[in-house]
Amino acid sequence: MNRNALIGIVIIIIIVLAAVPFVLKKSGKQTSTTQASGEIKIGMTISLTGKFQDEGHQALCGALAAVNWYNKHGGITVNGKTYKLKLVYYDDQSKKDQVQSLYSKLINDDKVNFLLAPYSSGLTFAAAPVAEQNGIIMISHGGASDAIFEQGYHYVVQVLTPASKYFEGSLRIVKQYVPDAKIAFIYENSKFSVAVMKGAAQIAKDLGLQVVYNQTYEKSTTDFSPYVQEAMAAGANVLIGGGHFQDGQQLISTAHSMGWKLKFISILVAPAQPNFPDAVGQDAAIGVAAPAQWAVQVNYSPNNVPPGYTWAGPTKDEWLKEFNNLTQNYPDCKGLKAPAYQAAEAGASIVFLAQAIKEANSLNNDAVRSAMNNLALYTFFGKLKIDPNTGKQIGHDMVVIQWQMVNNQPKLVVIYPHEVATAQPLIAAPNWQG
Repeated sequence: MNRNALIGIVIIIIIVLAAVPFVLKKSGKQTSTTQASGEIKIGMTISLTGKFQDEGHQALCGALAAVNWYNKHGGITVNGKTYKLKLVYYDDQSKKDQVQSLYSKLINDDKVNFLLAPYSSGLTFAAAPVAEQNGIIMISHGGASDAIFEQGYHYVVQVLTPASKYFEGSLRIVKQYVPDAKIAFIYENSKFSVAVMKGAAQIAKDLGLQVVYNQTYEKSTTDFSPYVQEAMAAGANVLIGGGHFQDGQQLISTAHSMGWKLKFISILVAPAQPNFPDAVGQDAAIGVAAPAQWAVQVNYSPNNVPPGYTWAGPTKDEWLKEFNNLTQNYPDCKGLKAPAYQAAEAGASIVFLAQAIKEANSLNNDAVRSAMNNLALYTFFGKLKIDPNTGKQIGHDMVVIQWQMVNNQPKLVVIYPHEVATAQPLIAAPNWQG
């Protein structure tokens, strides 16, 4: 090899060696960039068919609205890596026998990181053992029964007010506005409704209210006339009860058609649905109230955060924008007129989980569950805070909503508590006086 060729080879080697640090450094930066792309899978079953389909579609679309908001705002960062949220869901058909196998599928086949519970206390009861046995957090957005949180579960956490507190506002309205109240309790024989009415009975007793009729009906009931006849014969002028949408609207339709002169009515779930006046008829709907976890008229915002709480998640308007987009474009959300409280509580579940992941700076379920114990959040849904020992919700406040005529149109208004009320309670609505 001649001298000039040797010099050329040496020069090439020097150039290559000089370039190596630059290439490695650039490669490292590229790796950092690609790591900023991951996925957090949240699994759930939800009732898109069957008895709970009205509430189920609301819940699904409320959760998806929150997921979409987080993804449009950069996702969630954990240990320097950014994750997008993905909701993986199956239709449980409102059936308990579907729930456990589907949650096992979510965990074992879909490899979800966290879980949302199904809608309803009964289905949540069925899902909870699967979550607990696998050590995966499951947030209950539609299972209000206190008994769920009396089983010693560690990984099951609640965002909605427990069942025992549901009718406190309604009964306080009765105490204040119906001095001659004689109450009929007519309610579904289900875990949720029984838990609600057990709490209501204690509240009525504490307030000194008279209960003249107390009766459950089975889930398959379609003829409510015997219950209405018996309650009317007992002299009841206040109706408290219900269960879910389908039975609730039938109970109200029957009571109205039979001419029951009621001064105040508050039943579970059904009146919160925007299509309630269509289901029972406008004349029957006006005056009917319901305890609600949330109402679109209530404005919880970053501007009125109470002491000791921290704002988290989308504002109400931001969440509503995502919800409305889904009702226009997403198949399982099309046709929904407006968000009911079932949508808001499911959306709040995503917010509570997302904030816990941020605080834990981890996707480890034990670390995230521990972080939840210290959260005191203020969200578009209101306050969120859990009992660290049971996972039961202790921060959130209920409201009472009622159908009233506003500008010649049926509209839901908030009648309790007074600090967030948009209207006075309608007592002895003329359409219920015969």
